[in-house]
Amino acid sequence: MKILRMLEKNTGFWLILASSFIFFLLRFPSLFEPLWYGDEGIYQAIGSSLNSGMTLYKEIFDNKPPLLYWLYSLFGSDQFAIRLVSLIFGILSIIIFFLVCKKLFKTQSKICYLSTVIFTILFGLPMFEGNIANAENFMLLPIITSSLLVISQKRFFIAGVILGFAFLFKIVAIFDLSAFLVFCFIINFNSQKRNINLSSIALGFSLPIVLVSLYFLVNGAFSDFIKAIFLTNIPYVNYGNKIGNLPILLFVKLVLLGIFVIYLFKKRKNINTSSLFILIWFAFSVFNALFSQRPYTHYLLVLLPSFSLMIGLIFFDKKNIKQIFIFLLIIIIILAKVFGIPKIEKNIRYYQNFISYIKNGKTTTSYQNFFDRNTPIDYEIARFIKPKLQKDDKIFVWGNNAQLYELTNTLPITKYVVAYHITSYKDGVSVLTSALEKMKPKYVVIMPNQKTIPYSLTNYFNKIKIGNANIYERVF
Repeated sequence: MKILRMLEKNTGFWLILASSFIFFLLRFPSLFEPLWYGDEGIYQAIGSSLNSGMTLYKEIFDNKPPLLYWLYSLFGSDQFAIRLVSLIFGILSIIIFFLVCKKLFKTQSKICYLSTVIFTILFGLPMFEGNIANAENFMLLPIITSSLLVISQKRFFIAGVILGFAFLFKIVAIFDLSAFLVFCFIINFNSQKRNINLSSIALGFSLPIVLVSLYFLVNGAFSDFIKAIFLTNIPYVNYGNKIGNLPILLFVKLVLLGIFVIYLFKKRKNINTSSLFILIWFAFSVFNALFSQRPYTHYLLVLLPSFSLMIGLIFFDKKNIKQIFIFLLIIIIILAKVFGIPKIEKNIRYYQNFISYIKNGKTTTSYQNFFDRNTPIDYEIARFIKPKLQKDDKIFVWGNNAQLYELTNTLPITKYVVAYHITSYKDGVSVLTSALEKMKPKYVVIMPNQKTIPYSLTNYFNKIKIGNANIYERVF
């Protein structure tokens, strides 16, 4: 009874409980979505391939660090399970975020509650693709946890280790590392502990990366690992940043970030520690979101923690309220220009689609069509192919909907899972040709709006057309 009375008096406890429940409700429909999202299809195909004994990067390839694929592998590439894990990661992120708010806003409880609620809603809604089990969903928990340790000015090594795990989900965690290092450098500028703290974070960050590198070295896939997460990302990052042959826009963004950091350094004596941390983290998170000119909505997920803190900072730092408000407004305008203005009605229709479906107000096809008009076709293709496959039969999909492998309970026959991988890498066509001649898949599915498949289908005949997809069956 004493514990219950304590909890009743603890507003923070009830806020976390309410926020977690709201987040659960917002994410609940995501557990029952069809297999429709291309990137998830790739992760599922890779996770299943790893469970069959293939070596990541060497025998099955994608260009992200390994933790995401290992997570999919651990849960058998089951979308419900992995989305549920994403939901749990989200609830834990909210709890840790609340602790970060308490640390930064101290006695200003209402501001802490405001920022937490904003973070909960923005992270829970499908507005920024939080409903999809992408790397950003999983890396936010270690990033926020690391931030709590950094602002507490203790356990720097552990903070670095945790952040290293975030990096192993996606390399953009390097920007959070940079933000935390800059913060520690500025506030400890005249302290003898400065170099020790910075070194501890950097060393901790390196540890999980070194251990994972050793794993791939032992398994003979070290060069493939380096190529995947570093070298292949260079042209990807350069997309949209080039003027002529030089990444001018990337340079401009770096200069602007540098100027802002220098400004904060010079004004450090007039800025309180909480404001300094939030402004630095927000600036690096904005740079992160705009690093590549690709306007993918889920890039904004990594911005949500510091953005939510910025909203609170407007009410917390009354001394600099005007400057903070103007800075935040400018950033919002820039982000809206690059990513577009979020469509509230699409979020409403998302939940209407789910409620209508579970109340039998929508057919399965209509429900699936809400996510992508090609999704019902994928399921129809799978219904045609799957019953006709024997134990060792293979299929090959010339398209970017890797979820067909999961739907048909088959594995990709090449290390490159989708068509854009095959056409993007120099050895793509030769790898495809070798795999088709060796594996001899029973069915080849040619999806619409793709380049001509770089392989002769003389040993196949056009069995059926489903939607605009052509399914070829092997003759001999």
